[in-house]
Amino acid sequence: MKPNPVLCAAPWTHTYISPQHERRLCCASREPAQSFKQYIDTAVGTGVYNPMTLEQWWNSEHIRNVRVQMLAGTPPPECDVCNHKLLNTDVYRSYFNKMFAHKMDKIASCTDAEGFTTMRPVSWDYRFSNLCNFKCRMCGDMLSSSWETELKQNNMIDWSQSRNHWMLPEVREQISKFTDQQVVKEFTEAVENESIEEIYWVGGEPLMWDIHWVSMSRIVQLGYAHRVYPRYNTNLSRVDYKKYNLFHLLSKFRDWQVCASIDGTGAIGEYIRTGLNYETWLENFKQGLKVAKHPRQLRLDLTLTLPGMFDIDNMVALADSLNVDILTKVCFAFDSDVLMSPMCLPRELLNQMLDKQLNRLSGTRHRSLIDVLQNMYNRPTFAEQWPSNYQPGASRGKRRILQMENIRPGYITMEQILSVDTDILKWWGDIECS
Repeated sequence: MKPNPVLCAAPWTHTYISPQHERRLCCASREPAQSFKQYIDTAVGTGVYNPMTLEQWWNSEHIRNVRVQMLAGTPPPECDVCNHKLLNTDVYRSYFNKMFAHKMDKIASCTDAEGFTTMRPVSWDYRFSNLCNFKCRMCGDMLSSSWETELKQNNMIDWSQSRNHWMLPEVREQISKFTDQQVVKEFTEAVENESIEEIYWVGGEPLMWDIHWVSMSRIVQLGYAHRVYPRYNTNLSRVDYKKYNLFHLLSKFRDWQVCASIDGTGAIGEYIRTGLNYETWLENFKQGLKVAKHPRQLRLDLTLTLPGMFDIDNMVALADSLNVDILTKVCFAFDSDVLMSPMCLPRELLNQMLDKQLNRLSGTRHRSLIDVLQNMYNRPTFAEQWPSNYQPGASRGKRRILQMENIRPGYITMEQILSVDTDILKWWGDIECS
């Protein structure tokens, strides 16, 4: 039988929920918002908090329609990130299908003509809160409590936008109550029932969550850690919490993966990921290397940003010195004002930068980084994607970056980072933001 190229195991195995309790097929799926628009969503939400339980979601009309489309070989629009490789070249669909290859044969037999399945989720990505000690400049309030606090302190929240209503005190209280009474309950029951095969810990910052440490130690205590694959996306600012140590816990599991977010070294890295202490991060990463049993267990997780493009050589040198791989993706942007994305550059300047970087990377082992950089030749720039809104968007984006630099003094600036390339510095200087 010919393979089905759009079939993904996620709608039969995986359950995802955002810190604001938006349920999705996975963290990369593009769907209309339920209540509050997430950065990747295709339509605004109502602004009215209306969460769903897992039971309400799992065989809901929406997810059943997706399953029917997949089984028919029709690519669902929710899966555009994988269909068009919008984030990286190694798509999430491939991960799910490899991870759950042992379940792929059951999908058709366990699903009826209307998409109802008797299969149950075994893979969990629950973002229990936006608690995070970093304010990465390409992130925002929904995934970082530090961002949320900063916006409130500086009166930078537009309360007329429905996406921001989750920060209203009365809605915040509802979110907290649903988290404690429903979300935690769903996950805890899965832990106790020993039905989990995979957990994706990502936040917020998952290593700041008490439920992470308690749940992981409980899985060990129950004696089925050898059947669970935990993976992480973490800023790795801490590896110790109360009586626990991350890598001691992970040593009890059959296998694991820690993708340590680091988007630049030294001053540039600390600029991009506000809150990063580069030397502390490096010490924590090296602690993990002491217990890692194979190269894929510990990797550098690089999101390519405009300032980060100027530190690729140092990132490669770091990876080589640690003998680890770089997992690479491009800063997401669905609007022309996201000047943290390298795709904001004019095509000529972007291609010049790509030519230089790829020439230096020729012959290296960093395939993920090379593939993503090569893909950027064909990815539309902001000017190509939004020609009528490019200049206004660039103005808004520069104004926001300068505002952040004013609020967060003591770091290197975007202008200083760009100054090593006179053409790009001139482009930056020519953007009017008054």
